[in-house]
Amino acid sequence: MSISASPAASDEVATYVANRIGFIELERPKALNALSTGMIRVMHAALDQWREDPEVLAVVVRSPHARAFCAGGDIRLMYEAAQRGDQDSRDTFFTEEYRLNHAIFTYPKPYIALMHGIVMGGGMGISQGAHRTGGLRVVTQSTKMAMPETRIGLFPDVGASWFLARTPGAIGRYLAVTGETIGAADALYAGLADVYIDDEALPALLDTLRREPFERGADVVACIEREARAYQVAPLPEESALAGARTLLDRHFALPDVARILASLEEEHERGDDAAEWAEQTIAVLRERSPLSMAVSLEVVTRAEGSMADVLRADLDLTRSSFLIGDTVEGIRARIIDKDNAPRWRFARIEDVSAADVEKMFDSPWPANEHPLRDLRG
Repeated sequence: MSISASPAASDEVATYVANRIGFIELERPKALNALSTGMIRVMHAALDQWREDPEVLAVVVRSPHARAFCAGGDIRLMYEAAQRGDQDSRDTFFTEEYRLNHAIFTYPKPYIALMHGIVMGGGMGISQGAHRTGGLRVVTQSTKMAMPETRIGLFPDVGASWFLARTPGAIGRYLAVTGETIGAADALYAGLADVYIDDEALPALLDTLRREPFERGADVVACIEREARAYQVAPLPEESALAGARTLLDRHFALPDVARILASLEEEHERGDDAAEWAEQTIAVLRERSPLSMAVSLEVVTRAEGSMADVLRADLDLTRSSFLIGDTVEGIRARIIDKDNAPRWRFARIEDVSAADVEKMFDSPWPANEHPLRDLRG
């Protein structure tokens, strides 16, 4: 097995080539591999170096640490920047993160994400694009997947709304608004994962990838698919919690705005039949989230019909408004910094959020010809 040197050194990310596969390994375990600007730059540099290299057939991104693949972006750093009034460092972080997400989505070689443990927020941004490259999104029994941003007054960014908009029925709308966590079977059912393998089998899979001869990127993918066939996710995707709730999700979350979703859930609860408990639990979740963020998140998924480039440009606009006039700074304070879990949201109730309030959040601070992501295509 030949190993070539890293294209960029970092204590938080290791990048190297072994057996004609480019490996990206996230090495920030104390922060559950939350992405810093430096990590994003190292990952992007590696992908750029390997893009045209004939000795790199495919890319594998993984975490050597059991608890998390990647828990998101470093929102504590974002909060500290907001407290300093440092808009530039925040814009730089999100611009570079979204450029990385786009580079993955449009990568010309199979990109494979081994998504064990926590896969949330920015972790979705560096994994979901694998589906578009001829690569794979691999989940395990420990996978905990979510876009939990409405809890902190943000929205599902990193281009995740593009994938949420393409899930069956109203699943993507439900996941965006509630921020609920799903497991491997749910992810497979929703089309947010491609194959399943047991956590215990990952070391052997990596050994095989570093040893077996490959001629093409497709051979690397076929090898993983072959190894995964020995394992069966439990429950089966069609028997997952998400599948079981599918009729209810479609009934309520297909409605055009969050106020109507909530009213519909309350009617369901009052009927007192088999779905009453599920409706009650879902109402409790919605009442805890940021009303403005829920409204914005539903709209983000509704608008994500176009290109990934368009989605990421809108995401960057929304990060600016979310921090300046939205609930994000207060949400991070309440959930992450002070941990009092008592956020004072801009709007007390979802019924108080108007369509104009939501529309204002989508205003871009940049003219189209000066947008930091204006050059992205596809």
